[in-house]
Amino acid sequence: MRTTSRVKRWTLDEVHRLPDDGNKYELVRGDLFMTPPPSDAHETILARLSRILDPFVAEHRLGMLYHPRAVLRFDGSEVEPDLMVRRPNPAGDWETAPTPILVVEVLSDSTRRRDHVQKRKFYLDAGVPEYWIVDPDHLSLRVVRPAVADNLVTTQLTWSPPGATQPLVLVLADVFSDARSRE
Repeated sequence: MRTTSRVKRWTLDEVHRLPDDGNKYELVRGDLFMTPPPSDAHETILARLSRILDPFVAEHRLGMLYHPRAVLRFDGSEVEPDLMVRRPNPAGDWETAPTPILVVEVLSDSTRRRDHVQKRKFYLDAGVPEYWIVDPDHLSLRVVRPAVADNLVTTQLTWSPPGATQPLVLVLADVFSDARSRE
């Protein structure tokens, strides 16, 4: 006898009706992901990245640096990247917001698989030209770009987005300082 297992496919309307309970809810192609509030170490890494990225993005007029609660909607899905760089949207809605030129996710125990698998595919399918997966456990950053092999960085990264007159050199020691001792 054959049994069929049906997995619930969520919609954005259903996700938007979930309670505001401090958790982050994301929808990727019908799959609901819930993430508890981040750790202090996770937020410290994001604060350091923000300090480095924001002046570069502003100087080169690449758009704005967005933090969680800002979303990327594509193909009936909605995610809240840890950081993203994109142009502001004059229409003021998520449906027509420009595609980010950079998305950054910092791994945690609860997000490691989804950031490497489901969200990686989602961001590439959405047309994001560069996706950084920051790994505090291995003090590394994986650069994911369409149609090229990933680049695993352990010392420094050079980011040369279109429109920048010079590259940003990101030294990973500046991002991970004390990261391991705080986990």
